[in-house]
Amino acid sequence: MPSQAKILIVDDHKDTLYALESALAPLGHQICRATTGDEALKQVLRGQVGLLLLDVRMPGVSGLDVVRYMRRLEQTQHIPVILLTGFGADQELTSAAFGLGVADLVMKPIDPWALRTKVRFLYDAHRRHRALEEEVRELRALVKDQADTGEPVLSHPEARVPPQRDISGAHPAQDRT
Repeated sequence: MPSQAKILIVDDHKDTLYALESALAPLGHQICRATTGDEALKQVLRGQVGLLLLDVRMPGVSGLDVVRYMRRLEQTQHIPVILLTGFGADQELTSAAFGLGVADLVMKPIDPWALRTKVRFLYDAHRRHRALEEEVRELRALVKDQADTGEPVLSHPEARVPPQRDISGAHPAQDRT
C-alpha cells in the first residue's frame, strides 16, 4: 500500500459526505467519495484505499454487502472499515457488522473529534501492517535468493543462533548426576 492510500467515504446523502470530508480534512489524507455500494467496491478494487467509512443502509448494494465482498478477497480483506448508521444500532446489525470484522460501528450524527481519532488510529495501524507485510516479503525473497545461490543465509559471524538454556534452571556446565 502506498503511503498516500486514500480514505474512501461512502454515503448516499451528499450532505453526509460533505460533513465527513470536513471532519476528516484536518488529518491531511487524500479523501475520495462514493455514493453507492457498487461505486465503493470499484474504488476499493482499484487499490490504494487505506480505510473505508461506509454507510450501512444505501439503495442497491448495502454497506454490509460491500464488507462481505471485501472480506472474501485477499487484496481487500484487511482494509479497516468503519460502518456508519443513522438508524441506531440493533443487536442484529451489531452482530453482523462485528462478525464481518468491521473496526467500528458509528452512529450519526457523528462527533468529528471522535471520528478523526478513530480514523487516525486505524489508518496508521493499517499502514504499519502493510509495511510489515512488505518487509516480510522482501526478507523471504532475500532468503530464497541466498538459498538458491548457495550463500549461507546467516552469513555474518555474529548472526548465529545462541546456545539454548536448560529450562530446568541448571547451568549447562554443571554435572548432572
